[in-house]
Amino acid sequence: MATSAPKKITAPMVGSRKASDGDDKLVMLTAYDAPGARMASAAGADMILVGDSVAMVVLGYDDTLQVTVDDMAHHTAAVARAKPHSLIVGDLPWMSYHVSVEETVRNAATLIRAGAECVKLEGGRKRLPMIEALIDAEIPVMGHIGLTPQSVHTMGGFKVQGKKADSALELVEDAKALAHAGVFGIVLEGVPVRVAEMITAAIDIPTIGIGAGPHCDGQVLVYHDVLGIEDRFVPKFVRRYADLKSASIDALTAYADDVRTGAFPNDEESYHMGDSEADALGLYGSGS
Repeated sequence: MATSAPKKITAPMVGSRKASDGDDKLVMLTAYDAPGARMASAAGADMILVGDSVAMVVLGYDDTLQVTVDDMAHHTAAVARAKPHSLIVGDLPWMSYHVSVEETVRNAATLIRAGAECVKLEGGRKRLPMIEALIDAEIPVMGHIGLTPQSVHTMGGFKVQGKKADSALELVEDAKALAHAGVFGIVLEGVPVRVAEMITAAIDIPTIGIGAGPHCDGQVLVYHDVLGIEDRFVPKFVRRYADLKSASIDALTAYADDVRTGAFPNDEESYHMGDSEADALGLYGSGS
């Protein structure tokens, strides 16, 4: 009997999941193209984040500040063409939601038209006007607090946030405000375990952790980190489940060796014409 396709996951479905209610924890992976999306979906990821981390992971920049809305729409469309069962979360890049409410909605709409099924933006209570406008426009929103990479210069680098009691309480209040505004989930990045646990218990929407310990309602990691494709910088919270970089280099080196020695392509990997046609060209017996 053929198995039915997995049910398409939606923002409301994700928003109703809390580990404290006995629900399975949520799995989120980044992906930036159709092959990655197909693999993440086949692996059972609940959400695919088309993250602005594409700037560092794929495009070679040192931070996430270089990508534009057009860049994000390009990668979002590639993920959407794979038709994953996972919820597609489009990341709003730096300066796409900072200037005005109108510009925020317009930029989010660009990602939705590209294939995103919701958007994610960074920041706490200062982002409430933007979040409320997006929700009014019927665009589901995921929040992101703690270590917010788009604030790298303000934070003085990629540093853990909420290590002091007062800043931890600020994060709790940010999370409550975002939840009250209507976001369906919040990414908690780079915060101490106890702070993430407090936030998760304080709100009735799911938290998705990255460098935030085991008590969140789900976890997100970068696809290239999980597979060991990216190894230039590996944060302590990353667990590598494969070493595809080494395996890929070995395979490509073997290919290069075969090309140089003439072992590739062989006769079976080549196309041929009939003997009579080859003979007419004076090529008979020449490996046609």
